[in-house]
Amino acid sequence: MVVGSNSEPRRLLIIDDEAIVGKRLNQIFTKMGYVVEAHIDPVQAVAAAEQHPFDIVVTDLKMQGMDGLEVLRRVKKINPRTRVIIITGYAEMDTADAAFSGGVFDFIPKPFRLDEIKDAILRAVSDMAGDG
Repeated sequence: MVVGSNSEPRRLLIIDDEAIVGKRLNQIFTKMGYVVEAHIDPVQAVAAAEQHPFDIVVTDLKMQGMDGLEVLRRVKKINPRTRVIIITGYAEMDTADAAFSGGVFDFIPKPFRLDEIKDAILRAVSDMAGDG
């Protein structure tokens, strides 16, 4: 089980308008010991984060209703310590720059390999351990 400093499992939020992405990542990270929620609607996902903040958020960039940069802004406003990872099929330099200036932890182009997401999440957990 992947735990934080208070010995509760790390909470992971996955937001992607392709349901299969959320379903697959949910299965993998639940088996790894995370408490996972997957949403296809970014507005509902941010509402869930307002109710109970997440340690790590993996979000798509281009979605209906709210893009990944807005998810990043809102999640960071809810909890500045949340690590946000953006995944996108539209990996352009200006978008990546905007994401990093907004505090994104990592920016991963699609199609991604599963080990790229796992590595980013493990680095995020390690980085959070430094928050004490």
